[in-house]
Amino acid sequence: MNRYPVWKYAIIVIVLLVGLIYALPNFFGEAPAVQVSAAKSTAKVDGATQARIDEALKAANLVPDMQTLDATSLRVRFLTPDDQLKARDVIQHALVPDANDPSYTVALNLVPRSPAWLAALHAYPMYLGLDLRGGVDFMLQVDLKGALDKRAETFASDVRSALRDKNIRGSAVTRNGQAIEVTFRDAASLEAARGLVQDQFPDLTGTATQDGDNFKLTAVIKPEAARRLQDAALKQNITTLHNRINELGVAEPVIQQQGIDRIVVQLPGVQDTAKAKDILGRTATLEMRLVDESAEGRAAETGSGPVPFGSEKFLDRTGRAVIVKKQVLVTGENLTDAQPGFDQQSNQPKVDLTMDAKGGRIMRDVSRENFKKRMAMLIFEKGKGEVLTAPSINGELGNRFQISGSMNVVEANDLALLLRAGSLAAPMEIIQERTIGPSLGADNIKKGFDSVMYGFIAIMVFMCIYYALFGAFSSIALAVNLMLLVAILSMLQATLTLPGIAAMALAIGVAIDSNVLINERVREELRNGASPQAAIHAGYDRAWGTILDSNVTTLIAGIALLAFGSGPIRGFAVVHCIGIVTSMFSAVFFSRGLVNFWYGGKKKLKTVSIGTVWRPKTDADVGTAVAPGK
Repeated sequence: MNRYPVWKYAIIVIVLLVGLIYALPNFFGEAPAVQVSAAKSTAKVDGATQARIDEALKAANLVPDMQTLDATSLRVRFLTPDDQLKARDVIQHALVPDANDPSYTVALNLVPRSPAWLAALHAYPMYLGLDLRGGVDFMLQVDLKGALDKRAETFASDVRSALRDKNIRGSAVTRNGQAIEVTFRDAASLEAARGLVQDQFPDLTGTATQDGDNFKLTAVIKPEAARRLQDAALKQNITTLHNRINELGVAEPVIQQQGIDRIVVQLPGVQDTAKAKDILGRTATLEMRLVDESAEGRAAETGSGPVPFGSEKFLDRTGRAVIVKKQVLVTGENLTDAQPGFDQQSNQPKVDLTMDAKGGRIMRDVSRENFKKRMAMLIFEKGKGEVLTAPSINGELGNRFQISGSMNVVEANDLALLLRAGSLAAPMEIIQERTIGPSLGADNIKKGFDSVMYGFIAIMVFMCIYYALFGAFSSIALAVNLMLLVAILSMLQATLTLPGIAAMALAIGVAIDSNVLINERVREELRNGASPQAAIHAGYDRAWGTILDSNVTTLIAGIALLAFGSGPIRGFAVVHCIGIVTSMFSAVFFSRGLVNFWYGGKKKLKTVSIGTVWRPKTDADVGTAVAPGK
């Protein structure tokens, strides 16, 4: 009756092992480390960077405890803070020969002290939020109206060029807010212009009116197109902020959208507010120039001659010199989009570029006059320029053209991102900032941990006293619930905050409530005269419906908080919902496994240790602490 099949015990063992493995990293603490990240959009942290660091550390007789290379940074872990400080200086000297033009950011950091075998299993501790680790918190307001105004100005320029190309005369194009107004002298030109707008500008909708002898076409951005443009601007700003914040060496930055037009930036561990503001507000510009392919330019490129007059020398991403002319053809303001893709003929990776009307005219003229010559695309940050790419012009260019050649899929995606996200798509301003010191974060961790542990110990003592052995089973199930909750949060690489700790404490109370229902149901069956084995079986089966109902209703409330809440409320809701799911496993499935393992093999069971079972006054065993039959 009260026996689990082997496969159920196997599930319990597997869940416990997996939970233990992924919860363990949270108990090893943190170790001093040096984090290396790219300080420029064109710099990369890869295996070659790691090899240079290894050579520098070996020459300085410094042996790292562990190294971790991910997509954006390299973290070198050491045993002592002294080694960390020495390694920081060594790596800084190896990677940043010119302090005024750093390609990499070398920062002190703390990384998990987990053993290598846990890291090999991708078992990492939870991230600590701003309120637990300290750092800087910014609220940024994005000017989405400014993004639409900028796009409307581009549309006005494009409409003006399209009318000129179609020889629609007698028109005057002006921008009034986010509306493009075009006036004509006759109705025929108005109809021709309306057809042109419908064919070439699907994001615009036009309305024709007559004002005396003049005819006017008013084109506005469609609502769905406006929403799409605003969403794209917001996402581009978030992407740009991610690229810039890498320079700060923040291990786990939080950059997320809040509401319609706000971005929250949380930088745990960063205390320099001024530097963070400078990074967030930095501007990056994109320029396209012709490469100087004269004999003097080629000589300067190889280092055998001076840079010719009217040209400048820049380095590309591989460190190779490129001599470009000073004349700027177009800038990033003329580039409206850059998307990676594949060439249909050669099936090679490419990047599709889209220019506005002004940029398209310039590119058309330049490409006609400079066929088979190279054109460089440069990005400037903090006054320093680097060459992203310098392809050859193989045909007449216009508003839309592509870059293809010797690049793979990853390089095509990176190039498109750099071209698209070099600067902010919409203006932003900081409307709120908050700084939390590390000592306050450490104090919050201690208080939060103490609150959870004291609550756990108090519940465990009460359960053991009131329910005897069944209380011990419930306490073990509660410990398993807490372990699984921590393990799942670690597997999800969730960020633990103070509201999350509060949700953990609440999860303990919710979880033990299920065990109280089960224990009381078993007692009730014993009072009604059931045998111990039958009471255990009926207690778990009949309590299950109540437990399921109560947990589902609580879960619905948690999902509502998760769906409609933001910030700390969402952090609380995530831990709360996961805690409900783990409590149903530990309180019902796991605790019954313990009870079945202990009592299931006893065929002639006379008593169970579940505390005092109060009987009706008519029973002879009133006040005894044993089941019927004693």
